[in-house]
Amino acid sequence: MRSTSAPNPERRAAGFTLVSVVFIVVVLAALGAAITKVSTREHLGSAAEVESARALQAARAGIEWAAFQVLRNPAPPAAAPACFSTSSFTATGLSSYTITVSCNRTTGTDGSTALVFYQLTANACNTPSSGACPNSSTAPANTYIERQVSWTVMR
Repeated sequence: MRSTSAPNPERRAAGFTLVSVVFIVVVLAALGAAITKVSTREHLGSAAEVESARALQAARAGIEWAAFQVLRNPAPPAAAPACFSTSSFTATGLSSYTITVSCNRTTGTDGSTALVFYQLTANACNTPSSGACPNSSTAPANTYIERQVSWTVMR
């Protein structure tokens, strides 16, 4: 003879606990994956900012070198020199960056005073194209960093 008693409540609770545990494990795994992804992006962003600052310092070093070339080499009051040819080099301490500097010389007058203007441009990048910056490829790497600084100086 069969008993028509109610199902065992402990048995029903065990099934509910298993579903709850599986749900919590899935939620915690998704949360862990999301935190890992955010953390990775934050680290990559921070590293990109540091590299951007280094590229800016390299470009500044290049522009100061270029200004020295046209303003103090040869020392005044010698005649204003012609522009130097476009140069590419690396700076000490920033060896992962190539610096390309260029110069454009123009003349003008202020009354009877002859003026010489130099438009100086320095590009610094971590992945040069054919040994010079900026990288002219259509798709540089995701880690490509470039900064450009321009000065106009008069002599």
